[in-house]
Amino acid sequence: MKKTFALTILLVTSACATAEVTRHPLPNNSTFPIARAVEVTADTVLIYHSGTVPGPADPDAERSSREYYGDTETQAMSVFKRMESSFEELGVGFGDVIKMTVFLVGDPELGGRMDFRGFMNAYTKYFGTEEQPNKPARSAVQIAGLAGAGMLVEVEVVLARP
Repeated sequence: MKKTFALTILLVTSACATAEVTRHPLPNNSTFPIARAVEVTADTVLIYHSGTVPGPADPDAERSSREYYGDTETQAMSVFKRMESSFEELGVGFGDVIKMTVFLVGDPELGGRMDFRGFMNAYTKYFGTEEQPNKPARSAVQIAGLAGAGMLVEVEVVLARP
């Protein structure tokens, strides 16, 4: 019985060790910090992480006001910091993100257009850096609104844990 258990553990461990994540870069040597596609082997554990929204930038401000949540960049930084805490609990990191969907609400101060630049200012602190070069496949879309009034950013991800 002990030998069977030990053999099972060895096989599971070696199968996990061979899991692979391949990130296909954008064409034409693009430096934009996303992958064209991400490929994972069948023996990779996938984690579907629910959407994360920002916490208050100024909890003393009027709820749902610009001051309460901040602008798009401030909210995106809050989202990534909250994700970082969740990832630590799950035993993964930003380098394990293989797919990201970004939901951006149009900013009233930008005539109702999403603040893609503000989002990217936060995003590029976590992805495509020297410390964390892995880039996910990603979509960013403008939406009419989120569950919390004043929120401008929600991000959901899929992570791969070899």
